[in-house]
Amino acid sequence: MNKIRLIARREFLTRVQKRTFLLTTILLPLLFFGFYALIIYFSVSSGEKYNIAVADQANIFNNKIMGDDNINFVFTPNETPQQLKQDVANKKYDGYAYIPADSKNAGEPSITIVTEKSVGLVSRGKIEDKINAALEQQRLLKFNISKSQLDSAQEEGNIQFSTIEGKNDSGDSAGLSYAIGYVAGFLIYIVLFIYGAMVMRGVMEEKVSRIAEVIVSSVKPFQLMMGKILGIGAVGLVQFLIWIILMVGLNFLLPVIFPHLATEMQSMNAQNQTMQAAETLKSAGLIHSSGVNFPLLIFCFIFYFIGGYLLYSSLFACVGSAVNEDPQDAQSLMLPITMPIIFAIVIMTKAVNEPTSSLAVFGSLFPLFSPIVMMARIAHGVGDVLPLWQLIASMFFLVIGFLITTWFAAKVYRTGILMYGKKPSWKEMWKWAFRKS
Repeated sequence: MNKIRLIARREFLTRVQKRTFLLTTILLPLLFFGFYALIIYFSVSSGEKYNIAVADQANIFNNKIMGDDNINFVFTPNETPQQLKQDVANKKYDGYAYIPADSKNAGEPSITIVTEKSVGLVSRGKIEDKINAALEQQRLLKFNISKSQLDSAQEEGNIQFSTIEGKNDSGDSAGLSYAIGYVAGFLIYIVLFIYGAMVMRGVMEEKVSRIAEVIVSSVKPFQLMMGKILGIGAVGLVQFLIWIILMVGLNFLLPVIFPHLATEMQSMNAQNQTMQAAETLKSAGLIHSSGVNFPLLIFCFIFYFIGGYLLYSSLFACVGSAVNEDPQDAQSLMLPITMPIIFAIVIMTKAVNEPTSSLAVFGSLFPLFSPIVMMARIAHGVGDVLPLWQLIASMFFLVIGFLITTWFAAKVYRTGILMYGKKPSWKEMWKWAFRKS
């Protein structure tokens, strides 16, 4: 055990002390934060502004089209098309719409917006929406129907869901469970790929450089493999925690760094402030109000995070010990390992919507799928959607799966780490695993 700890400590320190570790750990969140800030900036910043003249001689709009900060409509009923065209050429307006007096008797009017330059797709859609909303308003008035009456007729009913035990099954809880399950499963999916491949590359480097021949003279191959898995896993865990802390901290700093963004976003969401405040107050008691047991969720996330990493990293270490200098050999051997991870993310996309389906139950119990799929089911509630016995069975099967894969990887590692000049295959590695010492 001491040798495993020494190897794990060496793997951890040699990677943490590298400049590349600091750069990727710090710069990657900053890069994501920069993209995030740019997306927000361009989404809330003002787009193209259009000042459009409307010569409504047929009085179809009754001199009323609601505009906004970017699109403004000016009614000029007495101007001719030639005058409007001259106004656009002189930059007085960005465009115009001329509706002749006989259009009112021709049924549905055909409105043409004339501009000096081509209008972008987003601005075009906004202009069309404003005009169509004004036309709808005038049609309603024609049939003696007010906008408030139409809104009242279209008002949705108060439909609620509950379980047979009488527990409230709100849409907020279902949406929150969907988001939490999807994000948690996807994070584990990324970790399995990134840090599992890191373990494989670490084993390959020592084998190719012949350092492993010196190391195995002092420690057993199993101790060397476990030390590398635990050491690299600790690096990944530390890096992952730093990323989360930085991303959360930078998210809170966003309104401070870009104060004008906060002002613009508040003006855009002025109508939703009351609802958002209520949701914020409600979120203070998320454990009770949303039905999501966050302490259990965090514990399960850590368990499946570590369990999934240990299971797959042992298989990646197994592949790394078998391959030689040719990286194509590693790619061919990685397919049986990466396919279950890809299948797991596919099953998870179904499990977040249908957590009680037979496919979701199977995926949450099978050790190769459970680290990703089970998180999608846990978020919907243990005891209601997910029976407690299934959670316990899933954890038990994951531990058993880790022990089996570790045993298999250790047997392959013992032979493969010292095997050179022979192209490996899974059939050959299977022989190594069951060969007697």
